[in-house]
Amino acid sequence: MNPQLDELKTRLRDIAALHNAAALLNWDQLTGMPPGGAEARGFQQAVLARIATEKSVDPALGKLIDDLLPLAESLPADSDDACLIRGAKRDFDKSQNVPPEFVARAFEQIARSYQAWAEARPNNDYAKVLPELERNLELSREYSAFFPGSDHIADPLIDDADSGMKAADIQRVFAALRAELVPIVKAITSQPPADDACLKQHFPTEAQLAFGKKVAAAIGYDFNRGRMDLSPHPFTTRFSIGDVRITTRVREDDLGDSLFSIIHEAGHAMYEQGISTTLEGLPLASGTSAGVHESQSRTWENLVGRSLPFWQHFYPDLKAAFPGLFDAVPLETFYRAINKVEPSLVRTDSDEVTYNLHVMIRFDLELAMLEGKLALRDLPEAWNERYRSDLGITPPDDRNGCMQDVHWFGGFVGGAFQGYTLGNILSAQFMEKALQAHPEIPDEMATGKFSTLHGWLTNNLYTHGRKFLPNELVQRVTGSDIQIAPYIRYLKNKYGAIYSL
Repeated sequence: MNPQLDELKTRLRDIAALHNAAALLNWDQLTGMPPGGAEARGFQQAVLARIATEKSVDPALGKLIDDLLPLAESLPADSDDACLIRGAKRDFDKSQNVPPEFVARAFEQIARSYQAWAEARPNNDYAKVLPELERNLELSREYSAFFPGSDHIADPLIDDADSGMKAADIQRVFAALRAELVPIVKAITSQPPADDACLKQHFPTEAQLAFGKKVAAAIGYDFNRGRMDLSPHPFTTRFSIGDVRITTRVREDDLGDSLFSIIHEAGHAMYEQGISTTLEGLPLASGTSAGVHESQSRTWENLVGRSLPFWQHFYPDLKAAFPGLFDAVPLETFYRAINKVEPSLVRTDSDEVTYNLHVMIRFDLELAMLEGKLALRDLPEAWNERYRSDLGITPPDDRNGCMQDVHWFGGFVGGAFQGYTLGNILSAQFMEKALQAHPEIPDEMATGKFSTLHGWLTNNLYTHGRKFLPNELVQRVTGSDIQIAPYIRYLKNKYGAIYSL
């Protein structure tokens, strides 16, 4: 036993408990809080954020960490304690840049901004939320200024979500991916679109939620350590390894919206539920980055949930859940419908092939906003122009245009979107390794068995939590840095077969 190490863990658990309490307040705001509670909720979250930040920057904590660095060097590099000390050092050094007063002010503003967005979006009222977005952008710039010497104003924001990556890194990866994606999109969209009318019938809410829960449980989401609720924008949140919650939204005229959101969020949640219990309560008990986290939601949503073997098992259950609606729809027609490729207005509704173009649009726009090259009053038109040029479609309103995502209205502007595409890339990179180790996985999925894939991911990714930096984890699992080649192979193989490319 090391008294200093025990003290470090106690201090870090206290800080984590405050963050988890704030997360619970946020979950409540997004799922059931009455609108009248927004102002008080912002104050409550600000107080918790201030206290957590004060504890995080306490000089006594910094001295304790420095005293323990020799211990970290003496332990195996991948041991829990060595990783904890190194991670605490990184977190402490970064926290020194950000004043507690700013953190409290930011949380209070973001809570207010989210409520304004939640009220303004259904009414297509960009003008109402514009002042809040302007304040969020100023906060984002102010935050970045706490890290002088960055190559780009967005770098500190990107690093928060995907540690070790910079704007230039993202631009390089996106340029290479875009060069491969655009020809695939053109080849597919030059053909008549797949018929997805079977997904646009009337699907009662309760039946959708019941079927979605059944699927989530089957692939491995543990409802004894989680629950599912409704929210305007689906999300996953964790308060402990034993309490990881997901939300979805339901449209009764679109089966895919809720179903694939549930599978997507279950993928996030299974990552959190799979973290080693030895890390419980410590800052290592979370996903290592937005990109790696997103790789798991996209693995389960797309590589599994939109695969033919998956539906060879679940299609009879779907027919039973919605009597009569799919009796005249062959499995092959349904499979093409859920993998329809067509330019669309809404990112979360988009197909696998065009999805990343939506992300690239957002990434480019937020860089322009941060750089001061794009005034927020001009954001709707800039958004619409990019959709016209990149996807050949124009949003009919701001609700389905620049207001569709919560990220800029419920957080900082910058660093929130690149993880979605990094996750897509990594999902294929990880899956290739899983299939090399267990080539039987597709056949097992066709029989409703998902434990082999889930177990491999748990043992290789989930259990480590945040012990390793994202690039370290990718190297450990795949033997290389992030690579776009597996993702392109996946898209070409799958959609080449569907569309006879």
